[in-house]
Amino acid sequence: MGTPILPVLGQRSSTDTSDKFASDVIRKLDQAMAERRIWNLHGLVVVQNDNLIVERYFEGQDHERGVGDIGTVKFDANTIHDLRSCSKSIVALLYGIALQFGKVPAPEVSLISAFPEYDLANEQRSPITIHHALSMTMGTDWDETSLPYEDTRNSEIAMDSAPDRYRYILERPAIDTPGMHWTYCGGATALLARLISKGSGKSPHEFAREFLFEPLGMGPTKWATTQDGEPIAASGARMSVRDLAKIGTLMLHGGRHDDRQIVPAEWIRRCTTPTVSCDELRRYGYQWFLLDVSFGKPKGWAVGRLERMCMAQGEGGQRLYIIPALQLVIALTSGNYGTDDQGVPPTRILREVVLASIS
Repeated sequence: MGTPILPVLGQRSSTDTSDKFASDVIRKLDQAMAERRIWNLHGLVVVQNDNLIVERYFEGQDHERGVGDIGTVKFDANTIHDLRSCSKSIVALLYGIALQFGKVPAPEVSLISAFPEYDLANEQRSPITIHHALSMTMGTDWDETSLPYEDTRNSEIAMDSAPDRYRYILERPAIDTPGMHWTYCGGATALLARLISKGSGKSPHEFAREFLFEPLGMGPTKWATTQDGEPIAASGARMSVRDLAKIGTLMLHGGRHDDRQIVPAEWIRRCTTPTVSCDELRRYGYQWFLLDVSFGKPKGWAVGRLERMCMAQGEGGQRLYIIPALQLVIALTSGNYGTDDQGVPPTRILREVVLASIS
């Protein structure tokens, strides 16, 4: 567990209600960390009603995508951090921006027809649309969940090793009807990012800086690339946890920031509309997880208050939780890479620390 650093609270709300909320969150967080129920937390930002409620930073071991172990880092408000697969959710927002500019094909367009340079049209692949890539329901053979990322048979690793990653993704054999089932697929995100680059003439990071990150007033960001210079679209974004929270507030406002519509409101709706079930709890929109969370004291057979939440999720414990009914954003970064229990600390922060402090 890292060593706490003095919180950087910026312009935090100072109403009695928000002060109590903040003090309860901090007290529960400190207790859970002291009891080692939460470990390797690097940063936490909680925003409600556009007000910064809590901002805490810690010290701990970290890794950088494409680099490896970067040693012990003393995190603060300006430290950029791997988002890992939270990057996928950001790519979805970028696709919506590019679509607004007419730079990428609409979701209803055939995926294969968007890549004519590969000449891969056939009866199996032709029904696959960009909508299926956005919702990870392409129905092609892809496995990056049953095998560790250190295994060369993992589809993501095989993609990274392929002479042409986009051909590798597009040539995966069809094993299911498109749209029927969800399969976690970083290759789908890579195709979306490639279409953004083809249409805009910019790398995903360049496009993001110009049309998303800078309009949101973000600080420094990075996006990792492979050794041959290809963007690691599905897991390469790096930014501060404070800037990750800005993505959450943008979502809460339907893609609007101040007086500017950055992402079309209709696209935000499509990203957060359930398309397919991932498992018994989670559903999936366009590169965003969607689920219901319960909190508060149960009454009779009821589970307490139940609200819709959308979530960006990254390996190692990176999370962005957005609960519209509460106007609540929780952004956190962690260092639990490659562990079987890496999802436990973020879930406890959500349920036992933040939601448990909602009065």
